[in-house]
Order: sequence, then C-alpha cells, then structure tokens
Amino acid sequence: MNRAELLKHCLAKPGAWEDQPWEGDVVAKVGPKIFAFIGTDTVGVKCAPTREAADEWLHRYPGDAAAMAYIGRSGWNSLSTGGAIPDEELLEAIEESYRWVVSKLPKRDRPAGQTS
Repeated sequence: MNRAELLKHCLAKPGAWEDQPWEGDVVAKVGPKIFAFIGTDTVGVKCAPTREAADEWLHRYPGDAAAMAYIGRSGWNSLSTGGAIPDEELLEAIEESYRWVVSKLPKRDRPAGQTS
C-alpha cells in the first residue's frame, strides 16, 4: 500500500478528515482526535490500549513495527508499508485504531451512528 491508498482508506471512515497539524505531517482525525499518522512508508496507529498489548505487533513483525516516539507508551505503533506486514493487516490496524479513538470520544464528538 502506498501513502495515497492509506489516506483514502482512512478518509472513508465516518467523520474522518485530513489534517496537517505539523508542517508536512499528514494525519487522519475523527472529531478532534488523530487515529492515523500517514507517513511516506509507515502508518502510525493505536494498536492497543496498553503498551504491553501493542507489543504483540513488535514480536510478530520485528523490523516492520516499532513503538511510536512520545506516544508509544499509550499503545501507538509505527507500522511499515511495503514490508512483511500484509496490506490486509495494515488496513485492520487502521480500523482498530479508529475504533479505539472513537470509543474514547465524548458522544457529542462521535460520528453519527458510532456508539462505541
């Protein structure tokens, strides 16, 4: 998957929108919260609610998954595209990240029809 395909997938989620909060950095948000960091050859996503649970990705894909700087302790990983991680798993990781982020949004900020 390339950057454009990942971003298109992210923006197809209910309530998703593109932002560039830092010069040159593209993120996908739902409400006011980021659910994916779209890099040139990586995607940063919330893989689990805890670092310990998110470490499963690091064990399964050493070299293609890493804890994200600054927010990794909260379960965020950077996943390489075009490497050992199948595209289907990258897309599922984006889905999971979206679900985790939406579940923590106040009800007023959730997209229509998103209750959990």
